Amino acid sequence: MSPTGKPEIGRRCCIAQSRLFSIEALELEFSNGEQRTFERLTGNGHGAGAVMIVAMPDPDHVLLIQEYAVGVEDYVLTLPKGVVDPGEDIITAANRELREECGYGAHVIEPLIELTLAPNYMTHRIHVVMATQLYEESLPGDEPEPLIVEKHGIEDIGALLARGDFHEGRAIAALFIARERLRERQETPDPMFW
Repeated sequence: MSPTGKPEIGRRCCIAQSRLFSIEALELEFSNGEQRTFERLTGNGHGAGAVMIVAMPDPDHVLLIQEYAVGVEDYVLTLPKGVVDPGEDIITAANRELREECGYGAHVIEPLIELTLAPNYMTHRIHVVMATQLYEESLPGDEPEPLIVEKHGIEDIGALLARGDFHEGRAIAALFIARERLRERQETPDPMFW
């Protein structure tokens, strides 16, 4: 048993691999002696993870994008996001992705939280940031078609949830977290924030 009480990881091996993902099998021994083999999906070579941006052109609105999501085979409304490229930190990656996907840069980018997605089966983590003091600036992105950028009220999360195309759990969590952070700021406003 390890000092933290976590299961001991024995043998691990790659059982399948694609251009983007690997499936890894891990043999685990739990503190009670039980042994199991678990499988998990890992990324290929993107150790820094990904970023998701709550981009606010003003104190009341957030920018969302419509993009095709092959996992659900439909267009979805979500927050801008992308992989942290080698050599980038999350702030640099967020500002790049924001310029590529929304046509804006940000003077202020603040980390909010790190989220996981299906942590029992995936190693993927995403860093959620809030971007304010936006300015127009575009970069060419890697999207196969132009993204549609929409502006929505940060207090209108209920209306967004009623839409059939807004259902990504990470984006929903990010908006609620950002809204709470903004409500806290209203109690002690910072004039430099906007």
